[in-house]
Amino acid sequence: MFKKILIANRGEIACRVIKTARKMGIKTVAVYSDADADALHVEMADEAVHVGAPPAAESYLIIDKIVKACLDTGAEAVHPGYGFLSEKADFCAALEQHGIKFIGPNVRAIGAMGDKIESKKLARAAGVNTVPGYLGVIKDTDEAVKIASEIGYPVMIKASAGGGGKGMRIAWNEAETREGFQSATNEARSSFADDRVFIEKFVTSPRHIEIQVLGDKHGNIIYVNERECSIQRRNQKVIEEAPSPFLDEATRKAMGEQSVALAREVGYDSAGTVEFIVDGDRNFYFLEMNTRLQVEHPVTELITGIDLVEQMIRVAYGETLKIKQSDVGINGWAIESRVYAEDPTRGFLPSIGRLTHYQPPAEGPDGNGAIVRNDTGVFAGAEISMFYDPMIAKLCTHAATREEAIDAQRAALDAFYIRGISHNISFVSAVLGHERFRSGRLTTGFIAEEFPDGFTGATLSASALDNLTAAAVVLHRRTQEREVRISGQIPHHGRKLQTQYVVQIGEEKRHVGVETVEGGYDVKTFDGHVLAIRSTWNPGTSILRGTVNGKPIIVQVEKKGEGFRLFHSGAEVIAVVRTPRAAELAALMPVKLPPDTSKFLLCPMPGLIVSINVEEGEEVKAGQTLAVVEAMKMENVLKAERDGKVAKVKGKKGDSFSVDQVILEFE
Repeated sequence: MFKKILIANRGEIACRVIKTARKMGIKTVAVYSDADADALHVEMADEAVHVGAPPAAESYLIIDKIVKACLDTGAEAVHPGYGFLSEKADFCAALEQHGIKFIGPNVRAIGAMGDKIESKKLARAAGVNTVPGYLGVIKDTDEAVKIASEIGYPVMIKASAGGGGKGMRIAWNEAETREGFQSATNEARSSFADDRVFIEKFVTSPRHIEIQVLGDKHGNIIYVNERECSIQRRNQKVIEEAPSPFLDEATRKAMGEQSVALAREVGYDSAGTVEFIVDGDRNFYFLEMNTRLQVEHPVTELITGIDLVEQMIRVAYGETLKIKQSDVGINGWAIESRVYAEDPTRGFLPSIGRLTHYQPPAEGPDGNGAIVRNDTGVFAGAEISMFYDPMIAKLCTHAATREEAIDAQRAALDAFYIRGISHNISFVSAVLGHERFRSGRLTTGFIAEEFPDGFTGATLSASALDNLTAAAVVLHRRTQEREVRISGQIPHHGRKLQTQYVVQIGEEKRHVGVETVEGGYDVKTFDGHVLAIRSTWNPGTSILRGTVNGKPIIVQVEKKGEGFRLFHSGAEVIAVVRTPRAAELAALMPVKLPPDTSKFLLCPMPGLIVSINVEEGEEVKAGQTLAVVEAMKMENVLKAERDGKVAKVKGKKGDSFSVDQVILEFE
């Protein structure tokens, strides 16, 4: 077996590979850019090599630097993770020239299937069902419009060398095709150094289901069941699960066998993924093959017990695959949530900065029959950079049933404490709690259809409101109890605490009576409903854990003025507990109005100005593109919300702007 391998990647996937290498007794080498000098993967590895400046094109994507790092450290093999050089045949070939093993498929397979255009041609030739489209190289915008019109709207514009949702746009008309072609081309060039794009028919109401395959260098290939990846935003997967709640055994077998046939056609070895779109009648169509490990691979590992990274390493070393198709089963259900540094209440714009607090849920058994796994590459005090993907972690739960896995996932999200940057935990929890998700009625349009006006926070269910009411009482009473016990600080002279309160959760007010009991309180609402909360929470603790009427709850806690900011079940609310008289007076207080920013175009996230599309004095119309900002490898087009006239332009192409910095002023 290899004695030392290099991981040509960063973040959580580099950490993930290091964990398996350690288990196998293999030494590891990390590579890092200036921005990642203090990153977790650098700390975890046995050695680390600096490879350049923060932009990936100047560090992680430079083949010669990675090869040199291998030669300098004596690394015998390279695991590429995903993204970066993971699907570059040139990288694989360069390693071969120096006698370094590539922990991934062979050059021919990468070249054949890593290119989205060529892979579709091969799939068609192999008799695999494919989506109608144009697979040639499109030279310019006008040709893209012509092709899209011939195929018929809507169409999908995709980068040939793409992956991870980068360089992808859906166009419903000519205008969106022109804009989407340009943005997809730009993103493809910056992310993959390959600006080729192709166009295919966009199948409405599809499911995105993929098959994991695994092969060795001796002709053995198996499929390791499927993953459902239909919950997507901007073509980027958000929640994945295994198995799919939609497939039956016959469809699973047909998709698996077709995937193996395609892999065999190109002599595939290592782990790979064949992606399909599946319609409501379980007809499936080949999309592409990813010749690498997938972000969502943990859910497959959890239901099969197969360590895919270990298998990749063993295959690269030349071992024969010891797992047979008959060995692959399905044990329970697994859910994965991608935790991103982004603000779901501001159009999911990327968020960068320092993680002032980072407290993930404990891994392992959760005490309620489920297993929690958290693949991450950050720590408290780490910096989320504008140069890379905004993923913070991949939170997974595994349980006996889908419903139990979902409940465990929501509980784990409630316990995932992150501060310093914006994140999408509340949104992911809201999706998991949605009736349509829980019933398994998924499509790739789920988020757009269920959140058409964006995300403004989860709607509190009756049980969640009960939980937060009870939690607010605990927080208030424990804080008061501590204050009256501080010897010499607050004389209490036998003072008794109130037993009647008004609990305000957001705009909701509930009159309650409170009785102290062993281990907590009984909170009685005016309609006679009793909330028996038991908790050991003490002031200063960021997570309240306990039970309400015997059912476990987890609530994140943050002091806010006279009350607390609470996070639970996807909702973020301010909770204040007052005496009845204080509540009457509080209702008379004036409300502070937010400042008027309608005369400004503000930068919605920290990023680089790609272009300013208007000039001072220019009349603009609602919907007109004003500027383009790039952050975390994604272009964000900023458009006019109303008609107006540009008074001042505050930036230029190449400028670095912070969040809410003024780009344009209007008259």
